[in-house]
Amino acid sequence: MTGGESRTIVITGASDGIGAAAAQQLHDAGDRVVVVGRDPAKTRAVAERIGAPWHLADFAELSQVRELAASLGERYPRIDVLANNAGGIFGDRALTADGFEKTFQVNHLAPFLLTNLLRERLVESAAAVIQTSSVAARRFARFDIDDLQGERRYSASAAYGNAKLANVLFTKELQRRWGVDGVNAVAFHPGAVATSFASASPGSWRFVYTNPLSRRLLTSAETGGSRLTWLALGTPGVDWQPGQYYERNRIGPTNKAADDPLLARELWERSAALVGL
Repeated sequence: MTGGESRTIVITGASDGIGAAAAQQLHDAGDRVVVVGRDPAKTRAVAERIGAPWHLADFAELSQVRELAASLGERYPRIDVLANNAGGIFGDRALTADGFEKTFQVNHLAPFLLTNLLRERLVESAAAVIQTSSVAARRFARFDIDDLQGERRYSASAAYGNAKLANVLFTKELQRRWGVDGVNAVAFHPGAVATSFASASPGSWRFVYTNPLSRRLLTSAETGGSRLTWLALGTPGVDWQPGQYYERNRIGPTNKAADDPLLARELWERSAALVGL
């Protein structure tokens, strides 16, 4: 790109929380931010606040993900950063309209599909792909490649941990497959951030993230967003290492399963089959 030309950064899950905070921060840094969210009013409000274009997509419907990819591909000749930030933890096991377990689809399958549909544009742009993962991958995952949708064994915490581990595995396999084409991938934990992401989950998760007293102990959305911003502004191979998982802007420990290249490859192939790639 020519000197002084702003980059185009697509952020999903940007209607509130760390996505909205990062959108503001990256706009202030001079980048062109594309705001993607599920809630029309919130998404529009974030976009209008920074004068950014916006798109709607509910990741619980893969048809909307496909429409989003088509729209992004048509409208933006470059995508310098794709931040796969949308996600959440949910309650009892439920299936989406596509027939997939909701936590698995929203956190992993949908961003996997979006990224793959945008492959040509990402390669052309030598883009960075940033996955918002979580320390939950290390603490709660009970990952079983033969039970990706929790049909045999399910809890909301394990489903979320498994999906966040899938984000790291996806990052590593993405780097292995596309790194030679100039795409660089990275995953990170934003912190236990005071957002509404657990509002659909009953029990302790919802209490921690919605109780006024416990929320005081959580990381602010601005701090969590700054960790996404740091990666988006950074240079791969200089400021951060491609294919790695970060906590507090440093390479961090995650689930040991994330170091299994055969597992990462198998997850990619099964995910591709599930979404029809």
